[in-house]
Amino acid sequence: MSSTPDDATRQAGEICIDASQLRPGVHVRLPVPWMDHHFMFSSFVIADEEQARLIAAMKLPQLFCDPARCKVPPLPMRAASADPTADGKAEQDELAALEAAREEARDRRTRMMDALRERLVKAEQHYRGAARTVSRAIRGFSTNPRQSVADLAAVCEESTAALLADPDTAFVLIADKGHDDGHAAHALSVMTLSLLLGKQAQLPEQALRVLGTGALLHDIGKRLISPSILRNSERNRHEEAIFRTHCRSGHDEAMRAGSLSKPMLDAILHHHERIDGSGFPERLSGNAIPLAARIVAIADRFDSLVNPIDYRRALGPAEALSTIWTREQRGFDTGFLQLFVRAMGIYPPGSLVQLSDGRIGAVVGSAPVGKPLLPKVMIYAPEVPHREAIIADLATQEVVTIERVLRLQDRSVEEVRYLLPQRKVNWSCPAQ
Repeated sequence: MSSTPDDATRQAGEICIDASQLRPGVHVRLPVPWMDHHFMFSSFVIADEEQARLIAAMKLPQLFCDPARCKVPPLPMRAASADPTADGKAEQDELAALEAAREEARDRRTRMMDALRERLVKAEQHYRGAARTVSRAIRGFSTNPRQSVADLAAVCEESTAALLADPDTAFVLIADKGHDDGHAAHALSVMTLSLLLGKQAQLPEQALRVLGTGALLHDIGKRLISPSILRNSERNRHEEAIFRTHCRSGHDEAMRAGSLSKPMLDAILHHHERIDGSGFPERLSGNAIPLAARIVAIADRFDSLVNPIDYRRALGPAEALSTIWTREQRGFDTGFLQLFVRAMGIYPPGSLVQLSDGRIGAVVGSAPVGKPLLPKVMIYAPEVPHREAIIADLATQEVVTIERVLRLQDRSVEEVRYLLPQRKVNWSCPAQ
């Protein structure tokens, strides 16, 4: 087995022990690369006697232990057995068990990745079909608004069932894409996020469908604005004034269509209003902003941060959530924003993170109730085929945690391709 200097070097606070001192409750760090053993982590607290036997079967010359992480102290060191025959038989049995465990762990990882991929493919198929319908409905809104609204309502109804049944996959799709699908991509993201927030707020099913349809239409007025203005992330005052007309023009056009309910119209007109009165077009504040608009405002802002006009400035989901909560909170409904954070989780799927053992990964599954800091993470391991990528369930162990969220622009092209394969890779390159 090969090892790196970091693997084989005793770290601060650690002591050297051998396999005879292992027992459940003892912390151990294996001095070999994590791909050279079947355990999910190289550093962990031993859960049972079987784990202790499997570590012993590796016949490592030394192990490391952090006494501060131990639930019980290591056993006293035992002398070598005087019966080499018995030792040989035991070694063969333990090596066979170790190989079986490695194979089982490999199969388990493959099954997990296959299940995740199947979910993503299913969600992607729904997404692509919905995007085509939304794009067609937006383009045809002026000539046949009633048909457009009917098509969008159908997309919303299907999405309420398909995406809310698997919110983790919905989050990954939102994070793992660029804005090359234009209006349809943004509309679908805002709809999905609005539905998830609405569900967290315990809105009834009919209200969710109305909310989702309004979210799909929230930017309908942008069709009347020059693409050069929409794509410009640094608009001058004149261009910004033109941009801000999309709320009123979209609302007025929808009103003339005569087929939208008031909450849908509210989402179109008021999704850029802010609770502190700093928004537009009417500078409404507080509860004067309609409920649907307050929900869509949060969803719209989040997706604009994750998938901005200039993709080189894209934030990861956790970064976007932190930005809204810490820097922009006064502009949004506090109650809904708290529910949004709860729905998304502290580390939303699609976030790139660094673990406490130094590895990096992408969050692919939400954390369980009661353990909000411990989601499922896909580990970056270029030596492992993506189909067999390691998915670590941080909630099932007691040592490795998320140390920090990573800025997407700071990661290499290879890392992004491995962890977020649906993304256009060049979005991670810093702006020149």
